[in-house]
Amino acid sequence: MEGPRAPTNQEYNELLNFLNGSLRTQSGWSISDEYPTALTPANIHNLRIIKEQDQILSHAAIRPVIIKTRIGLFKVGCIGSVITRETHRNLGLSQQVMNECLKTIKDQGCDIAILWSDLYDFYSRLGFQLAGTEVSLLLDKEFPGPKGFRITEGNRIDPQALHRVYSQHTVSSVRTLQDFEKYLKIPNSRVYTAWNAQNQLVGYAIEGKGADLQGYIHEWGGHIESLTALFSYIRTHTGKPVTVIAPQHAYSLIKRMESFGAQKVNGHLGMIKITNPASVFSKIGRSARQEWGVNQFVLEQRGNDYFFGIGDQLFKTDREADIVRLIFGPEKPSQIHDCGPQVNAALDKILPVDMWIWGWDSV
Repeated sequence: MEGPRAPTNQEYNELLNFLNGSLRTQSGWSISDEYPTALTPANIHNLRIIKEQDQILSHAAIRPVIIKTRIGLFKVGCIGSVITRETHRNLGLSQQVMNECLKTIKDQGCDIAILWSDLYDFYSRLGFQLAGTEVSLLLDKEFPGPKGFRITEGNRIDPQALHRVYSQHTVSSVRTLQDFEKYLKIPNSRVYTAWNAQNQLVGYAIEGKGADLQGYIHEWGGHIESLTALFSYIRTHTGKPVTVIAPQHAYSLIKRMESFGAQKVNGHLGMIKITNPASVFSKIGRSARQEWGVNQFVLEQRGNDYFFGIGDQLFKTDREADIVRLIFGPEKPSQIHDCGPQVNAALDKILPVDMWIWGWDSV
């Protein structure tokens, strides 16, 4: 048995056959079409396999992304397509592949690792914690959208125009025009766009992504009026309930959708593990001083313990999961630990960090 290791270029097609046979048996396309920036020869050095007798037994993919947030840039290692051949499960192969992925993510200087799975017990043993925020807005009734927009469906969109609207987000991954070109070709994705009277693209919404996220608007951009028009159009013309996925900090959009009867459900961004604590703590500390004027903010690791607080009012935990929840939520710090009125007020201003990864970037 060899690995975990990166596949060679000669093994790429073999790997795709393994993944398609394991994860996309009913699809009329390759899984690489769904994840064109992750499962691609250009990212082969970030894929990990275990192989025995010319047979791939286990796999996981890493897709590093840079996330722009209000407090700075975070390098995030997204992990996905974790699968072990059915005949070789319960032998610890997925754990070996995941450990190698985490080592690679740390070596690449990523601040955090994130993945999406319902195997909470397995990933929690590897140090992942269900954290972050995600809001689901179920639109199960038709509602009127604002007039003055031309709504179209189709992927024949200028990537540069799409990128311009996307760039208005305060929290987003850093993308190139080539990324948008690839995303627009993802099968089974419906691209809806809103245009103003001057024929300018002012909003967009993406529903579905290959075999996943059907019935979910997992990515959108534009001002609130254009988005309301888009969501109204999608709900009316599909004739089916649709769910909009949004970050918790999209307050105005959430409030607008709720005014039209959307059912709001609070969830988590994903399963998160801090892989570079010093870097994460430093960015948050700098933001506390520069943005919030909290000069005595403390968030640091000493040995196996973590300390947080203001000045000499410090609190300690030896559980990394506590720190992940403190930094990324979904709760406010005061809901996790009562540090007293003054410290609670300061920490609740600074944390949690508004972290978000759009659906097109998931792996």
